[in-house]
Amino acid sequence: MDSTSAKKTPRVLAIDVGGTHVKVLATGHHEKREIVSGPEMTPGKMVRDVKELTKGWKFDVISIGYPGPVVHGRALREPFNLGRGWVGFDFTKAFGCPVKMINDAAMQALGSYEGGRMLFLGLGTGLGSALIIDGELEPMELAHLPYRKKTYEDYLGIRGLDRLGKKKWRRYVDKITEELKDALGAEYVVLGGGNSKKLKDLPPGARLGDNDNAFAGGFRLWEKGKSAQA
Repeated sequence: MDSTSAKKTPRVLAIDVGGTHVKVLATGHHEKREIVSGPEMTPGKMVRDVKELTKGWKFDVISIGYPGPVVHGRALREPFNLGRGWVGFDFTKAFGCPVKMINDAAMQALGSYEGGRMLFLGLGTGLGSALIIDGELEPMELAHLPYRKKTYEDYLGIRGLDRLGKKKWRRYVDKITEELKDALGAEYVVLGGGNSKKLKDLPPGARLGDNDNAFAGGFRLWEKGKSAQA
């Protein structure tokens, strides 16, 4: 490989793993593809299905957004809504190319970032969270921190929405978003996840994200000399 080609940004396949679907998009493509996941989706099955789904696509490296905590590119715990075997699975070997794995909320945060100090909150089944400060990404696990004798996830996740009802849930989203923004010194907040669409008005300093930003985050993971810079 000559020095010119060595400097090229690699073609990336971004994989967003969710409890109901696995979505994929590759560099140079504009239409994402997806497959149903769920309790039968083991990592081996995911690899086989993604290979079948992406036949004809050209990519050099892969980014995976994983629905759970990730440490040093490895899943720390098994996911709640998928099959078993994710902890310790060798995705680089299975796919036959370099793979980077991060938490799914962190990958969406990375794709949503527009500079400065940004807090990302993913309002979905649970509560995803990440902080980016001057381009440095820090995945967070705010979901299970105590809040009012429960946890933040119990108020902002799907359990909170079901228990509180939409109107009261929205008030807690506003209140907790402002509290976390101030506590963490964020300049702005991005509210992502599927349930962010249920918000009527946004808290001050917050804007809506987009689940498809996860793909942009997957591409950014491989940008040379950048960790989270827009």
